[in-house]
Amino acid sequence: MLCRKKGPKLSIVSDLTTCRRHIESKHPAPYRDWCSKVDFKSKLPGDVKKRKAAIAIANASQTRIDGHLRPATPTERVVPYTDARFRQVAAEWLIENDMPIQALDHPKFKEMIDVASRATNGVKIPNRKATRDEIMNMFKKQMTRLKDKLNVGLSFVSSNLDDLNIL
Repeated sequence: MLCRKKGPKLSIVSDLTTCRRHIESKHPAPYRDWCSKVDFKSKLPGDVKKRKAAIAIANASQTRIDGHLRPATPTERVVPYTDARFRQVAAEWLIENDMPIQALDHPKFKEMIDVASRATNGVKIPNRKATRDEIMNMFKKQMTRLKDKLNVGLSFVSSNLDDLNIL
């Protein structure tokens, strides 16, 4: 590579560090202009040292992690099942709600416990409003089924009465 500066032509070795030192000492402005035009980081030894020093200063002070933190979503802790723990909780439930001991023998209580025991991540107990809505929906379904049964029964009776010509 030849340096085309005014004066005698100088031959430069093809070693990159030698070329960079030459460019830094003889032609820094045109090189830096070219670097800014093509969005290239300067490889001149002085510029590299400045970048490393800036990085060292930035790394010397402890960084903050506030921007990376996110609030953790609270999860309910599932208590592992043991027979002793279940007996204790069942007795406490009977006492707190003034229930008779026979409540534990009720088939629906046993069904509820069987359903809950198949849960893999704990059981979400519905609140009062959700429970009330479920009871109302069950009542409406039962009334609809009863109405359908009664309508079928009435149509059956009226068709049999028509056959007997009683009316």
